[in-house]
Amino acid sequence: MSDHKGFTSSFGAIAAAVGSAVGLGNIWRFPYICGQYGGGAFLLVYLCFVFGIGMMLMITEFVIGRHTGKTPVKAYEAMSPKHRGWRYAGLLGMVACFLILSLYLVISGWTANYVFDSARGALTGLDGDALERYFNVFSRSAVRPVLFIAVFLLLVALVIMGGVQKGIERVSKILMPVLVVLLLILCVRSATLPGAAKGFEYLFSVDFSKLTSEGVLAALGQSLFSLSVGMGTMIVYGSYIPKDDNLLRTSVWITVCDTLIAVLAGVAIFPAVFANGLSPDGGPGLVFKVLPVVFNSMNPAEGVPVGTVFAVVFFVLLVIAALTSAISLLETLVAWRSEEKPHHRVRYTVILSLGVFVLATVLSLSNGVLDGKIVGKFNLFDLADHINSVYLPPIGALLTVVFLGWVANKNDIKDELSNHGSIAIPWYGIFIFIIRYVAPVALLMVLVTGIISGIEN
Repeated sequence: MSDHKGFTSSFGAIAAAVGSAVGLGNIWRFPYICGQYGGGAFLLVYLCFVFGIGMMLMITEFVIGRHTGKTPVKAYEAMSPKHRGWRYAGLLGMVACFLILSLYLVISGWTANYVFDSARGALTGLDGDALERYFNVFSRSAVRPVLFIAVFLLLVALVIMGGVQKGIERVSKILMPVLVVLLLILCVRSATLPGAAKGFEYLFSVDFSKLTSEGVLAALGQSLFSLSVGMGTMIVYGSYIPKDDNLLRTSVWITVCDTLIAVLAGVAIFPAVFANGLSPDGGPGLVFKVLPVVFNSMNPAEGVPVGTVFAVVFFVLLVIAALTSAISLLETLVAWRSEEKPHHRVRYTVILSLGVFVLATVLSLSNGVLDGKIVGKFNLFDLADHINSVYLPPIGALLTVVFLGWVANKNDIKDELSNHGSIAIPWYGIFIFIIRYVAPVALLMVLVTGIISGIEN
């Protein structure tokens, strides 16, 4: 493999995989989707999906990765040499990683800009309309978003150049605890705001009358998006997991941590939103257009601008979450290209970074100077986002479960899950049933629903 030195410990493996899973999907996407589809009822359904299906998909990718010790393209071939066509499933994952990373860089650049502008007080005192104008002007700019994309990508590339142990594992061990501490600070502050109880009631009170069938499928889709499955990332990270680690236990820890951070993000956001009389269904703009209003409301007339301090903390939190996920996406691509030439790791990091930078720049500019409808209502950025969210990860995850459930050698699966027979796996029958029957049906529902929704819109 590109850097066949794996993670040095179970904690390192969990921290890195949690870092991959925890990203903008948890802190940016989860709260606004939860807000759109009824709060507590959505959360309950999401928890069922993330542990019942999402975690099983993660285990599936871990099995393929650790058993073969290879990147996705070659892992499928190595696990089933008679079915060489499955290498294209791995190749699809690489395409997904490249596109998703390019999109991620655009949004991460926005986030990094908000850290800078919050710190210098550029957002202080702006009301909702002014903040919306600010976001629209900035996101459509031809210079500043691209500059922040470049800075963010440079940080990601430097970590990847450090390798698996000295780069990814070391950084993950530092950033993930920092992320949790910052999130807890925001939760405490949000919970102490007058009127915050309404936000807790919204997030944890279950009222299924508020949950539509569309919301149920959104919860299922979010469970897949949140755990970074369907892109080959967890196959690569699975190849780095120590052979004596219990894959079920590792997956449970990752899923618990990932879900806990998503819920904490809701605790940090919804009480503050309700305390200021704002709507929780702000959509994708909830973080960039609504929350700055909340932070501004915390600033006293005189003295220390507490709200500005918390705004900086929040957007730093978002940057950390984005950074750990972007690291895993770029690592997947670099590991694939340098698999046969691990000594060229730095070279491939530079080449691939330049490639995603070019695409990310074009996607960013499509919101402004290159704006133009490509397909229906979609400009290039929206089209790429639609392809990513509707097609690539669900198709990738579907191919993965079909491969492991129906093509791969069952003795290989049992051997990997049981650590060569050293641990009991009484749950094996449930696992196989889910990946053979339940997961494919669920993934097809997400895929078909997304396609229909795209056609209707």
